[in-house]
Amino acid sequence: MKKSTIWIIAVIMGFSFLALLYLQFSYVEEMVKMKKEQFDESVNRSLYQASHNLEMDETLRYLEKDVNETERRAFQQDSVTVDGIGGTIKHSHQFAVAADDGTVYSSFQVKAFQMKPSSVPKAMILRKDKNSLVDATKSMQEIVRNRYVYQKALLDEVVYNILYTASDKPLKERVNFRMLDQDIRNELSNNGVNIPYHLKVSTADGREVYRCPDYSDEGEQYTYSQVLFRNDPQSKMGVVRIHFPEMSSYIFSSVRFMIPSIIFTIVLLLTFLFTLVVIFRQKRYSEIKNDFINNMTHELKTPIASISLAAQMMNDDSVTKSEQMTKHLGQVISDESKRLRFLVEKVLQMSMFDKKSVVFKKKELDLNEMVEQIAQTFSLRVEHTGGKIYTEIEAVDSAIYVDEVHFQNAITNLMDNAVKYRKQDEPIDIYIRTWNDEHNHLCLSIRDTGQGIKKENLRKIFDKFYRVHTGNKHDVKGFGLGLAYVKKVVDLHQGDIKAESELGKGTKFTIQLPVLNEES
Repeated sequence: MKKSTIWIIAVIMGFSFLALLYLQFSYVEEMVKMKKEQFDESVNRSLYQASHNLEMDETLRYLEKDVNETERRAFQQDSVTVDGIGGTIKHSHQFAVAADDGTVYSSFQVKAFQMKPSSVPKAMILRKDKNSLVDATKSMQEIVRNRYVYQKALLDEVVYNILYTASDKPLKERVNFRMLDQDIRNELSNNGVNIPYHLKVSTADGREVYRCPDYSDEGEQYTYSQVLFRNDPQSKMGVVRIHFPEMSSYIFSSVRFMIPSIIFTIVLLLTFLFTLVVIFRQKRYSEIKNDFINNMTHELKTPIASISLAAQMMNDDSVTKSEQMTKHLGQVISDESKRLRFLVEKVLQMSMFDKKSVVFKKKELDLNEMVEQIAQTFSLRVEHTGGKIYTEIEAVDSAIYVDEVHFQNAITNLMDNAVKYRKQDEPIDIYIRTWNDEHNHLCLSIRDTGQGIKKENLRKIFDKFYRVHTGNKHDVKGFGLGLAYVKKVVDLHQGDIKAESELGKGTKFTIQLPVLNEES
């Protein structure tokens, strides 16, 4: 599949996932906003009803008080009359209420009729029914009218008492805070709000007169308030304020069912991104492997061709073979066979590392001695370019516990790269240094004055099969396994390796090893 096709699919799927997440978050935000509005409306309605109930309770208290006082001032007149003709007994009860000056301001009369049907003929009963109904109707109208006048007088007196007496009392005497708290709780429950709240009551000018025993400031930024006795003068009004410490969790509980959906969508998005990274990485590995196979084929063809040519010359009877020529052909076959074996071993070594089947044979060695020995081995190759190897042996504690073959190969690979990637037709200088750092680690650095590496390529040089692009020049051969092998060896010895480079000035590799541990 083409890279452009992969990118098109990735962009479409990525946009779809992001759009889905946006819609889900928008839906959650809208639900939270709606739930918050419903919550605000329920709380405000509950507070309003509770304040209204408070005023009604105060009115009821004054009404009961005035009714009791009025009844104590009222007097009653009873009268009983007997109608001898019809056998009817009439009971009359008349109540009157007098003011302090003795004036009667209302009265009503309740009449009850008790008749003896047995002493009245049926014809008379039927004849009197119609007249009795009319009289009863008129009597009831009179009773209702008189009761209205009486009750209105009582209510007027209560109203005057509330206006001129109740509002003069302090707020803490007018409000039963325990009943107010209970009333608010009941109203909230009736409106579907069943979470804890904190309550306080203050005067209109902000003086606090009451707060609930378990009051805390948590969630106080979301406070709901309601005026108490809102029709009183402003200086006599009160304010009740409540806030809900658990309001946020209550609001978001309504959208809790959306959380799994969002989580699964994010998981799918991350899985898609991971899959995308794996696809591109595999595509890159595929390209690198193809380059590796092509390069390996080219690398193997050279020694094979040389060996074949030497063998052909040795078997060709038409070619005169002197002892010196035979020796030279034998040396060519031997050298190319070694080269071929070295290339194959490189691939096999990396294969062993990948399968984790490599076994180290560690022993105690001296890093200073190993460095000097390797430097001496490479001195001829470096001097052949006109350069020189400089060693700075500064490590005091130079004992290491490593696999001699693999660790020596790792250092040799670094030295070999320094020689191979030198500047064309210019001498190469190599600086080798050992020292102990402040953390009691043993360090080794190999610095050269070669071509250097670009910054964008520096972070990839330890990747398997990776080779720095050199354009159309193929003067340096290899598989891209050398530095990957070095890093593997250092890592498996619990060490660390890092590279520093500047294009045109050279490269420096630093290996840091832990202190000697014979049990590792």
